[in-house]
Amino acid sequence: MGKARGKALGGKGLGSQARSQKAKPSANPNPFEVKINRQKFQILGRKTRHDVGLPGISRAKAIKKRTQTLLKEYKERDKSNVFTDKRFGEYNTKISPEEKMMKRFALERQRNNEKKSIYNLNEDEELTHYGQSLADIEKFNDIVDSDSDTEERGMLSAELTASHFGGGGGLLRKKTSEPGEEEEKPKSRKELIEELIAKSKQEKRERQIQRENALELTEKLDSDWKEIQSLLSHKTPKWEKKDKEEKPKPDAYDMMVRELGFEMKAQPSNRMKTEEELAKEEQARLKKLEADRLRRMLGKEDDENTKKPKHMSADDLNDGFILNKDDRHLLSYKDGKMNQEIDDPNEEEQAQEGGEEDSEREEDEEPETEDSQESDAPDSHSDLESDGDSEQEEIVHENKNKKPVQAPEKNTNDAKQKAVFEAARSELPYTFTAPDSYEELKSLLSGKSAEQQLVVIERIQKCNHPSLAVGNKAKLEKLFGFLLEYIGDLATKTPPDLKTVDKLIVQLYNLCQMFPEFASSSVKFVLRDVVHEMEEMIEIKGRASFPGLDVLIYLKITGILFPTSDFWHPVVTPALVCMSQILTKCPVTSLQDVVKGLFVCCLFLEYVSLSQRFVPELINFLAGVLHIATPNKDTQGYTLVHPFKPLGRNSELLLVSSKDDMDTWPKRGLPLSRVNTLKESSETETNHVRLSCVSVCLNLIKRCLTMYSTLPSFPEIMKPIRVLLTKHVPECGYPRELQELCQSILQEMENQDKNYQPLVCEKSKPVPLKLFTPKVVKVLEFGRKQGSSKEEQERKRLIHKHKREFKGAVREIRKDNQFLARMQLTEIMERDSERKRKVKQLFGSLATQEGEWKALKRKKFKK
Repeated sequence: MGKARGKALGGKGLGSQARSQKAKPSANPNPFEVKINRQKFQILGRKTRHDVGLPGISRAKAIKKRTQTLLKEYKERDKSNVFTDKRFGEYNTKISPEEKMMKRFALERQRNNEKKSIYNLNEDEELTHYGQSLADIEKFNDIVDSDSDTEERGMLSAELTASHFGGGGGLLRKKTSEPGEEEEKPKSRKELIEELIAKSKQEKRERQIQRENALELTEKLDSDWKEIQSLLSHKTPKWEKKDKEEKPKPDAYDMMVRELGFEMKAQPSNRMKTEEELAKEEQARLKKLEADRLRRMLGKEDDENTKKPKHMSADDLNDGFILNKDDRHLLSYKDGKMNQEIDDPNEEEQAQEGGEEDSEREEDEEPETEDSQESDAPDSHSDLESDGDSEQEEIVHENKNKKPVQAPEKNTNDAKQKAVFEAARSELPYTFTAPDSYEELKSLLSGKSAEQQLVVIERIQKCNHPSLAVGNKAKLEKLFGFLLEYIGDLATKTPPDLKTVDKLIVQLYNLCQMFPEFASSSVKFVLRDVVHEMEEMIEIKGRASFPGLDVLIYLKITGILFPTSDFWHPVVTPALVCMSQILTKCPVTSLQDVVKGLFVCCLFLEYVSLSQRFVPELINFLAGVLHIATPNKDTQGYTLVHPFKPLGRNSELLLVSSKDDMDTWPKRGLPLSRVNTLKESSETETNHVRLSCVSVCLNLIKRCLTMYSTLPSFPEIMKPIRVLLTKHVPECGYPRELQELCQSILQEMENQDKNYQPLVCEKSKPVPLKLFTPKVVKVLEFGRKQGSSKEEQERKRLIHKHKREFKGAVREIRKDNQFLARMQLTEIMERDSERKRKVKQLFGSLATQEGEWKALKRKKFKK
């Protein structure tokens, strides 16, 4: 029941002392210091270890141990110096005192005899600096002159150093005079430094003379050598030998290495401009081009021509009367060369033609989205005309009432001016304001070609970039909605303008990248209207018709603007739902519906080309198209799903019975622009469209095979199409191209392996007979739980031991803190009692002194 008390860490704690005390109890222990741990119940086989304890004795031993260890450390806590006794044999009890003294005396004599001098305390140590003995350094053997021009230039001499930096005065101290010399007057510091400087200059001059003498001797030796060199045997120089020897041709590797050495190194390029900087530059460029166009349209001259100075003589009366044309020109320079202007009219015409060609070349270098008519137009670069013509035009304008002097030139200039005006008016403006309504956008784009419309939209975006002004973002967001509506109007025309729609999708994509949130909300609004119209039509008529071409274009645009491979997308997912409702809720009643449905099937395949998501509506519609292309049979072997019916008015909508039309059928795709004109076509054209629909359907089935071939249920999915292609389609007598396509599809279906295993019920395991063998359970000791492995038991034992030791350590730490607290309190109480005693003694002495002083005062008073 009881636990061991006072057990210390390390196995030599107070608990072991208590156990040894219990093992050898005293003869007559104090009964008040004996504690007996009684048990409530006697358990058979349990050994009681801590039934009797002696807490008083254990406590006294623990206090004694802490007094010898912990209290000693506490008293020495603020002391850092430790005295170590290094006397020989001081604590060795095995050596007698006489032997200790003899050994100490021998060691002292040995230490003194080894020293050369008894007064040199540092004889055993040799001080060094960078591996050199300080004794050698103090001899100053390596004195270097500071003014030497050798390799050790910049070093200070020992004399200069001593004179400037000390050494007890160095050379400036008064030298002791020898006995035979007379004592001289000590020199001042200034005189000594002047002597030192003069000495150093003299040494430097001597070294310079030595170098000059050595140089003269060297030159003389060279000249003497040249004189006697001709008498020696002549040897051919090395460079002549090299020329005579034939040099080997370099290898391809050597040539490549040399070429790599001469290659151009990469040059640092300019900093890439930000989107805002590019937008500002584009806006400035368009504004400049628009200003030039307006100037040309209004017939204004270039500022350069107006600012160009004209030559006027001193006798000019400035009345506008000119007899002859002044062909004189001012002297000017361009690029460091004299500018010679053209005098010959033929040369002037050639220069104008060259200027027009340069202007056309500059226009061709503009972006490809610019209007082709703009580049082909003369662009009315009238500012490149000659100065004489501009002067003559000014004279004509100023002298309207006077008779013109040169009538033929005036007529030609007027014709040119009119041509320039017309060309400027026919050009597209370079700057546009963002339209605030759909009608305004429609008025801007009406009457223009597809290229011009693309240029207008692009210039609207560049002139109203969001980084140029605060409200431009909202304007371009409105432009996206207007473009979406304009594309729908182009699709509803008869015939639909699909080429313009195809080019406008690029600008629509750019706007969608700039404002994705507004674009997604706009497209979702359009799709929501389509679904609501279908639901209302179903409620009113009981069935819905296929949507118009504009809705199909919107679905196509959705797949271009937004990612279709996402598991869920806020725009693409509603578009997929809308297309699935079109294929399931819209019955096929005409050839136009078949074309629209096949177009939706193509969109489905484009949407799921990356994700390879299975679309059951797609397979069902393709099977229905094959069904209406075959004659009705009683035994079909497959099941049709809405909106197709096995029998009825439209059950043979794509059936072609004319053999001539099959033979004359050209294999081509279905143009979507002809959806609205199919009703007006002839019977032959209608049959060709039917065959084209069958061809498109078979191609879509082939694409579905490659996409869904990895599905486990692929054979069951393609079973209706397999039945149609094997039993019903061959009876129609289609052209050879369609028959080969059918055979290739069937061959691919047969080549596909099954990707699943049929389900098999597992065989039930036999029920074993009951066994009556007794179950042997190992009885574990020390109260450990049963059913655990040996490693688990060892782990639990260690955990239990760790907890027990941890509790013992905490208990000992707590007792140590209590012991220290008692010691601190004892010290405080001792200090307080000592202070009180001294204060009491002080007060007593003061009282005695006061009494004596009063007694003395009373004696004086009595006298």
